[in-house]
Amino acid sequence: MAALGNPEMLTRKIKLWDINAHITCRLCEGYLIDATTVTECLHTFCRSCLVKYLEENNTCPTCRIVIHQSHPLQYIGHDRTMQDIVYKLVPGLQEAEMKKQREFYQKLGMEVPGDIKGELCNMKTHLESQRNGDLKSEDPANKEAGDEKAEEDNDYHRSDEQVSICLECNSSKLRGLKRKWIRCSAQATVLHLKKFIAKKLNLTSFNELDILCNEEILGKDHTLKFVVVTRWRFKKSPLLLHYRPKMDLL
Repeated sequence: MAALGNPEMLTRKIKLWDINAHITCRLCEGYLIDATTVTECLHTFCRSCLVKYLEENNTCPTCRIVIHQSHPLQYIGHDRTMQDIVYKLVPGLQEAEMKKQREFYQKLGMEVPGDIKGELCNMKTHLESQRNGDLKSEDPANKEAGDEKAEEDNDYHRSDEQVSICLECNSSKLRGLKRKWIRCSAQATVLHLKKFIAKKLNLTSFNELDILCNEEILGKDHTLKFVVVTRWRFKKSPLLLHYRPKMDLL
């Protein structure tokens, strides 16, 4: 019975190597970045790896199950829980990834998006706090002041890279939006647009909609940044997207 009360008897150290198979991408064999899961079979990959793979395939890279005959990108989703686990298990991975993204934008002479700046700042503050032992003895007064400052600094993604969009209806079964021109964060997803349109049109569910770019149905987890970079041909013009009911056929 005494052994049961001994913390050392209940602690088991696991080497990172032993769980690598569960937190790495089968396509690039690196640790998962922007973890994305196939809804049909729940296998997970790096988002960029999976999207590139599905441009020419419609099956899961691991089990070869057919994801969808014509639109497999609609049946994958960002796995935030898995990504959080990977970042917690692999020391320095998140910091290194944010640094790579910042250097990528700087190399192209582009402004670093606000969300990447924010994550880098948060990680730096967190690491400094750990080194100084601030996390162990946090003053309640300082915490309250910090919470107030966080609320003041919350700009609802206005500091993010912005995308101008024109939302056009190409179906007689739906009405057009009164204000079809909008401007929002490049980190917003197609799902956000679906919810926005559904609310404006008083639809019972956003799942009734398809959103298209260049006559191609977009996956719900695509960010607008991803759509602009990979799907939009006219880079200097606002992004033109069409919406329609799911039952409509091209």
